[in-house]
Amino acid sequence: MQQRYHLKWASPRGALASAFALMLCTPLAWADEEASALAMPQAVSDTPFASEREAVIWRREELKDIESLVRQLRFDLINNQDIEAAMPRLLELQERASAERLLPAFIAGTHGSGSEARAAIWEEWEDFGAGFTDLESKIANLIEVAEQEDPRDTARALSEVGASCKSCHRTYRYD
Repeated sequence: MQQRYHLKWASPRGALASAFALMLCTPLAWADEEASALAMPQAVSDTPFASEREAVIWRREELKDIESLVRQLRFDLINNQDIEAAMPRLLELQERASAERLLPAFIAGTHGSGSEARAAIWEEWEDFGAGFTDLESKIANLIEVAEQEDPRDTARALSEVGASCKSCHRTYRYD
C-alpha cells in the first residue's frame, strides 16, 4: 500500500496535484496585492493595454478562447474520459480564467460599440468580480474531481464550470 502511494505522487498527475496544493497556500501578505488586482481599472494607464479598444478586443477574444477550451475539456473529460490528455488544458483554463488576469481588461466604461459588455459590469463591480472568484473555485474543484477519475462527478464539476460562465453571461453580456 505504501508503495502505491509513493508511485501515485511520482506520477505527472500527482506532481500536478502537489503543485496545485502549493499554489493554494498563498501567503496572507499577498492579500493586498490580490485586492488591488480586483479593483476596477479607471483608465488605460491602470492596465497593461495601450488603449481601451485593445482591451475590449483582447477580452472578447480571450473569453471566446476560454469558451473553446471548456468545449475541448468536455471532449477530453466526458467523451474520452482521459484525464492525462485533459490536464494541460485544465491548468491552462485555471490560469486563463482568473480574475487577476481578466479583470484589468474591463476598464471603466468600455461597453458599447464593439463590446458585448453591459454597463452593469461597472455598476455592480463587486458582484462581477465575485463571479470570477466563483469560476476560479469551480475550476479548482473540477481539477480535484477529475484527478479522482470518476466520470459522473467530473461531468457534474464541468457542468458547474459552465453554469458559472453562463450565469455571468446572462447578467453582464449582450448576446
